[in-house]
Amino acid sequence: MNAQLQPTGSAYFIAKETQKPEARTLSVLVDNEPGVLARVIGLFSGRGYNIESLTVSETEHEKHLSRITICTNGTPNVLEQIKHQLERIVPVHRVVDLSALAAERGYDKPLERELAMVKVNGTGESRVEALRLADAFRARVIDANTEHFIFEITGRISKIEQFIAIMKPLGLVEVCRTGVAAVSRGPEGM
Repeated sequence: MNAQLQPTGSAYFIAKETQKPEARTLSVLVDNEPGVLARVIGLFSGRGYNIESLTVSETEHEKHLSRITICTNGTPNVLEQIKHQLERIVPVHRVVDLSALAAERGYDKPLERELAMVKVNGTGESRVEALRLADAFRARVIDANTEHFIFEITGRISKIEQFIAIMKPLGLVEVCRTGVAAVSRGPEGM
């Protein structure tokens, strides 16, 4: 059997071949206590699910609640499994599929943003070009000396990816990304 087609124990191989993988953004409201994130991540890793992006922060200090934003992908059956299994973890209060909610409301995607810090070496002409392109992308210089810049850029994932790709030939050294933060459109909260 071809190594790429061998089952890995992942639920991705259970789905019918007619189902196409979809990218989804899930928002999970949990108690802010030790071990909760490990349990959520353990659910994904134990079943062979992939996490494309993960962001966690306390959102309601008085109630000790945190919000975990997870970008993942899979077939519709696998994504439903993920959601139901997350809901069964005890410190989880609510799981919202922001991608499905956006589609229900007539939007392409939920509002998603990411922050990246991008370090670029540059002197002479490449330095001028890096500054010009950063300005076009609305990236801010947050640190600089005569040999390098560190840019801060916020936006959609595609914008971040494009900025990084453009900086590669100009002397890209390092990239640090926060992961996706997402919220549903409309007046209702989570």
